[in-house]
Amino acid sequence: MVTLEDVARQAGVSLATASRVLNGSTRQVGASLRAKVELAAHQLGYRTNVAAQTLARGASNVIGLVVHDLTDPYFAALADGAMRVAESHEFMVMVGTTHRDPEREIAYVSTLNAQRVRAVLLTGSRVDDAGLTRRMRQELDRYLQTGGRVACVGQEALGVDTVVPGNREGAAGLARALAGLGHRRFAVLAGPERLLTARDRLAGFAGALAELGLPAPQVVHGSFDRDGGHTAAAEVTDATCVFAVNDVMAVGALASFRDRGVGVPGDVSVAGFDDISTLRDLVPQLTTVRLPLADMGARAMELALTPPGDGADAEPRIEAVAGEVVLRESTRRLG
Repeated sequence: MVTLEDVARQAGVSLATASRVLNGSTRQVGASLRAKVELAAHQLGYRTNVAAQTLARGASNVIGLVVHDLTDPYFAALADGAMRVAESHEFMVMVGTTHRDPEREIAYVSTLNAQRVRAVLLTGSRVDDAGLTRRMRQELDRYLQTGGRVACVGQEALGVDTVVPGNREGAAGLARALAGLGHRRFAVLAGPERLLTARDRLAGFAGALAELGLPAPQVVHGSFDRDGGHTAAAEVTDATCVFAVNDVMAVGALASFRDRGVGVPGDVSVAGFDDISTLRDLVPQLTTVRLPLADMGARAMELALTPPGDGADAEPRIEAVAGEVVLRESTRRLG
């Protein structure tokens, strides 16, 4: 493999000069030396090192992307969309995962500020904790005051540009669609009580049932992951349809029912929310609410990279994203 040292030797310049030319340093190099280095790089077939370019330029071409859980396909899809936009603008992306710990998320923002990243993109639900929200806003304000840019995928709670999923509306639409199949007794695997995404989806679903004059659903709280869905499903009693507030919980519920010999959809119907990519291989195929996850990540990154038109004092830009109910094999019509 051709190294930077090889290029410097071929061009007859110092390693530092070759690095300044090929790794994008802001320090000026004379035209004749630059031409020598570029010619040598071409002759040797040298490929520039993007990571080295980042170090040479400072951190100004780095984006910080903070997600809750990279093993969750929801966040993987958001990250993919965001990173494609960043790459199209020739930015590098540093990814940090919080493991759903709000304190860790705040610490990430502080660290990214210290590293002088160009922008920060936060993906994931807020929690119902005024103190945590206030501290996060303070940390973001400190970063914004240095000229940084911030965008978020989640609730409109941080005073920054935000892509807002239609959690409440999507869940309400799903409830109406499932009631249209003849279901009257529901259970909701509702996730953590303090997580706003989970709370909004439960509220939208239960509210639509109430508007239809149907009984309130059985509500089972648990962790917002596959194991949480598996455990919560075991507590369901006397429901013809189970709504898990995200797809990974629904996958856990399907496994739980299968383990106990409960047929889906023969004995109970199951639905989720998000339409993650791994559902394509699931049997039976899962009824869900589809969100354009990659597009949401991409749009949030565009917001992070594009200053508001009216200057620094402009109001945050809020973009709502609607969900689409997709009925599949895991739910059936009754009667």
